[in-house]
Amino acid sequence: MLTLTSPIETPLHRIPAGAKLAALCVTTVILFALSSPLALGIALAVVAALYLANGRAFALQGLRLLRPLWPFVLVVALWHLWTGALAEGAAILMRMVAAVAAANLVTLTTRLSDLMAVLERLTAPLARLGLSPRTLSLAVALVIRFVPVLLDRQARLCEAWSARSPRRPGWRLLVPATLGTLDDADRVAEALRARGGIG
Repeated sequence: MLTLTSPIETPLHRIPAGAKLAALCVTTVILFALSSPLALGIALAVVAALYLANGRAFALQGLRLLRPLWPFVLVVALWHLWTGALAEGAAILMRMVAAVAAANLVTLTTRLSDLMAVLERLTAPLARLGLSPRTLSLAVALVIRFVPVLLDRQARLCEAWSARSPRRPGWRLLVPATLGTLDDADRVAEALRARGGIG
């Protein structure tokens, strides 16, 4: 399975997946408990420092992964500019960027198979209810893997439309994007069946 793990080796790669996921959970809880823009700015600076400490190339890779956030950043910023609640808007934006960047840091430095193993252990008690921990962990892993793939597909469709038309694509890309997603889902399902399923 393809992964999002960075090929740039860092000391964070050697930390166990369970420890990184636990740290991510604690970090997220702290971020949502903070309301001061100053405190959230410090938290964002700490996350940025973790990227920069592992080199410029690694930091740029992390920055590229934040690109899908820009529409949300734009909407939140415009809304809070319009309402005049600038401090609240700044806090929301810093919290969002810091949380997503921290999550990306975990996925960049952890193999997907290690994340799946941790999720299987965590969901093992659900087997008593008839739910397969393996299925649940695979579902989460597929979401982690294919969200950026789908975003990249959407970006390529937008580029192809822009090369052929001066108009904005808007809703016109909905059908090809949906069909492409369904096609990807079919191919993944066939690959899983060819390997004996997920049981």
